[in-house]
Amino acid sequence: MRKKRNIKRDIAPDNKYDNTLVAKFINHLMRDGKKSVAQKIFYSAFDSIEKNNKGKDVLEVFDLAIKNASPFVEVRSRRIGGARYQVPREVRGERKIALSMNWIIQAARSQKGKPMYERLAKELLDASKNEGVAVRKKEDTHKIADANKAFAHFGW
Repeated sequence: MRKKRNIKRDIAPDNKYDNTLVAKFINHLMRDGKKSVAQKIFYSAFDSIEKNNKGKDVLEVFDLAIKNASPFVEVRSRRIGGARYQVPREVRGERKIALSMNWIIQAARSQKGKPMYERLAKELLDASKNEGVAVRKKEDTHKIADANKAFAHFGW
């Protein structure tokens, strides 16, 4: 039986910056349906970035962070003849953005000792400079895909 098709929902842009990518990030940041808490964390992180980086636009830093943490290839497990192979595949656009957002949020949540908005601001700044945990995760994904390049002919 075929899988039900995933219907893409239009996400309304956020109120403060009028940006759909920001609204999507807030939705990823949200836990247990508490959107107002996620918005407070995100906007506080943006205010913190604005204080630290007086010269750059905050949305520019955010877009650059998402772009730098986005992977180009990933490995997917595929079973062929009783053996499982890690087959490298190109990542499509929406998944690329979703992975980078999740990695940035996970990296911020994994740090301890500071409020969440400070950790998120630090991770976004690090990712915009092409460093930090999220960018390292992207590079590790690329290394794994490069190591398994021999199995690329098993692709879908």
